[in-house]
Amino acid sequence: MGDLLHRLLELAAASMPNSPAVIDGSRTLTYDELNYHAERLANELRTAGVGRGTLVGLFINKSLEAVVGTYGILKAGAAYVPLDVTAPPARIRYILGDARLQAVLVGPADSAPPWAASETQVQHWISVSLHPAREETGLDDLDSISEDSLAYVLYTSGSTGRPKGVKLSHRNALAFVHWAATEFALQPQDRLVNHAPLHFDLSIFDLFAAAAVGATVVLVPPRMNAFPSELVQLVRDQRITVWYSVPSALMLMESRGGLGKTPLPELRLVLFAGEVFPLPVLRRLLIALPQAAFYNLFGPTETNVCLFYRMPRELPESCSTLPIGWPITGVECFALNDENNSVKAGEEGELWVSGPTVMLGYLADDARSADVLAVPPGRDEVAYRTGDIVTRDAHGVWIFLGRRDTQVKSRGYRIDLREIEAAVYQSGKVLECAVVAVPNGMLGFDFVAYAVATEGATERELLAHCRGLLPGYMLPNSIELCEALPKTSTGKLDYRALAEIRQ
Repeated sequence: MGDLLHRLLELAAASMPNSPAVIDGSRTLTYDELNYHAERLANELRTAGVGRGTLVGLFINKSLEAVVGTYGILKAGAAYVPLDVTAPPARIRYILGDARLQAVLVGPADSAPPWAASETQVQHWISVSLHPAREETGLDDLDSISEDSLAYVLYTSGSTGRPKGVKLSHRNALAFVHWAATEFALQPQDRLVNHAPLHFDLSIFDLFAAAAVGATVVLVPPRMNAFPSELVQLVRDQRITVWYSVPSALMLMESRGGLGKTPLPELRLVLFAGEVFPLPVLRRLLIALPQAAFYNLFGPTETNVCLFYRMPRELPESCSTLPIGWPITGVECFALNDENNSVKAGEEGELWVSGPTVMLGYLADDARSADVLAVPPGRDEVAYRTGDIVTRDAHGVWIFLGRRDTQVKSRGYRIDLREIEAAVYQSGKVLECAVVAVPNGMLGFDFVAYAVATEGATERELLAHCRGLLPGYMLPNSIELCEALPKTSTGKLDYRALAEIRQ
């Protein structure tokens, strides 16, 4: 059977059955209870014809039932496809059709959407409920399931406007999970927060790294994301020891929720990924939470986390770009220039990743898979080309410079929009910022910055600040002050929504 994700749950249930596995508000499941309910669901799924190679959707609000559903699908030998319950029906319908889901799990009080029967080919909509009455279940092993079997498919935004399904195996996930459990010295007494939705790859750490050591996961209800002060209170009241989220969440907690002002003695790890963390806010948090170690985790969904960097307690003012660090165990990272030659320290190139965390490919899209998975010249292993532009310093530390898709050519210069954002943040008067490029037929692009600023800050003041940092060809044409910036369902800044405003 090899090393499988659901084996983590089974081992924890056998060794520490009464330890709390998942907390959802006032409800808790121990490891024994979680394993029992997942096994019961797996039997129901197998009765419905679910087995090896089957894709099963997870259309459930984050809850105990959603976690049971995740493990139940894996125990049935299938792969889970978490769906964003807040997404427009058109997007859900597209994913249901693209993944050709045989079954979809819904919550205990839910049923199939009203359009499901006539507009999808899903055969089974199965409600997940927690039955208090205990009965013998038993579950036969599937000898055909291996480490390389598909475990889950995560849909991410595609450049074409259509979501793309990233296929990841048990081996892909476990290579990261085992590394993380060791690197961060996770223990059974740890309490991990699950801030990310289950369709976001940050949740892989929350669920499975916790199970690997028998720790507890505390689910954050999605509605709480709109109330930063409640998030800080949850960290305190639930005695969270490990926090993992996108920087945007931590920024709001710091600016509007009192993070850094409220004593959080149990919090020992703050992990962040998915976005560039503005350095002024990060510096404040490093000072405000001296008991916590901060780590920058880096990697696209296609590779899980591939690089990591532990932040020094004091970031020197000369530091203008956040390092992304060193490869995790078993992973190799290298950069190639436009001629496919390896770059040396100080030179820029595109980041490639090889090793056990690299995805199997994109679901039902061999052409796109072949475009990003290749054997580079002079190498003998398939690697993933990330689209990230990086360099290395003299010590071998990888530094993220930007993305090919955030770089534009304007006025004869190659410009990264994130560099303009960094300049706006350095004013110290901006809580959130996003820059979009607006086509200008004469010159290439104009740059519009959207910012959530501190009280009293003005557009004129922020533009004057940028003039002191940026060359003329990079200056924002305008800075529009907003009450809030749009977010994706995973909590990241929604650049596509901002760009559509200008169209």
